[in-house]
Amino acid sequence: MSQLWNPAKSVLENLPDDFKSKLSLDTKAIATRHVHPGTEPLVPPITHSSTYLMTSVDDYLRILKESGYTYGRLGTPNSDAVECAINALEEGAGTLVFGSGTAAICAALICFLKAEDHVVCQNHCYSATYDMLDEILAKFGVETSWVPAGCSVEEYRKKIKPNTKLLYGETPFNPTLTILDLQEFGQLGASEGIITIVDGTFASPFCQQSLKFGIDISMHSCTKYLGGHSDLMAGCLTFKKAEHWKMMKRYQSTLGMQLSPHDASLLLRAIKTIHVRMPRHASNAMKIAAFLEKHPKVEFARFPGLESHPQHALAKKQMTCYSGMIAVEIKGGIDCAKAFAENLHLAQLAVSLGDVETLVEHPATMTHGPMIMSDEEREECGITPGMVRLSIGLEDPDDLIRDFQQALDKVNA
Repeated sequence: MSQLWNPAKSVLENLPDDFKSKLSLDTKAIATRHVHPGTEPLVPPITHSSTYLMTSVDDYLRILKESGYTYGRLGTPNSDAVECAINALEEGAGTLVFGSGTAAICAALICFLKAEDHVVCQNHCYSATYDMLDEILAKFGVETSWVPAGCSVEEYRKKIKPNTKLLYGETPFNPTLTILDLQEFGQLGASEGIITIVDGTFASPFCQQSLKFGIDISMHSCTKYLGGHSDLMAGCLTFKKAEHWKMMKRYQSTLGMQLSPHDASLLLRAIKTIHVRMPRHASNAMKIAAFLEKHPKVEFARFPGLESHPQHALAKKQMTCYSGMIAVEIKGGIDCAKAFAENLHLAQLAVSLGDVETLVEHPATMTHGPMIMSDEEREECGITPGMVRLSIGLEDPDDLIRDFQQALDKVNA
């Protein structure tokens, strides 16, 4: 077949001969572009271009009104492709992807809040969410009331004021794995005409589809389970209503929060295996949590899939599987918790979560440590000195159990 093909053609070959013949090598090195043969690649190529060609001046306004690409900050083929994939999982009206989970959170808060508005949010929440509400937006006149993480939705209702514009929650909660009742939360927002946002990063859209329960905006750090391999940073917002998507699109473009084409391509590839990865994360975590909660050096193991979890029935109602996160309380306090975390062979000591490899961290000194929270704040949230957070990966669960066992053997509780 290759004998029938012809050499690749350049767009310069379509120029008039008298013009083309006078082009210098300098110009040819820059202006030569391949004429696309017309077939479509199976995998969307990474589009690094920051700007896009048009055939006429009027194309610019037409693209802005209809669809297409003009400039990378406004959207790229790679971001559109991964937004379609995430929206299919979430079953929303539209998705937008950002350069990080924090960027998605901040963009949402800036978009839907203004001076003199009021927010009700759980405390503690993700550190960037807390800082944005407690410090940054407070400077601009946004007021926040706090409710305990894992509380009933009735506690949110008690804090609502005439100027309340946003209800914000996380489920499962990091790191104690308390559960927010999504259906009641969505109903509260709808009945009061207040926007609801839920950070479902610990679950992923495969295990929990928040919009189905009436939530307005579902947020995820795509760096975690959606990305799944600790090789990208991204965040996403998926909207129940197209009007909210349109409002957010403007803010995303103006704030310059577009996800890079390279990270979008990595994220799209990862999403294609999420239906394979998440059940394995969950089954591994279930087996390991059952082992840990019976170990004599463990005070308790919190995993939504265990019947011993105080909110297991609620988790069962709103999660299709229980993800891979475990909070384990090591007897003996902080020194014993550190000894456990530092003596593992397979599990890696690192922040973040949702990786194919098992990750372990000590919240009281790392993600929720003195740089983030005071001792009193950690105590209020149930983050104890002996707590260790486990993000269970895709290794053989029996190998991981042997690793946890040998590490616990080194703990002098």
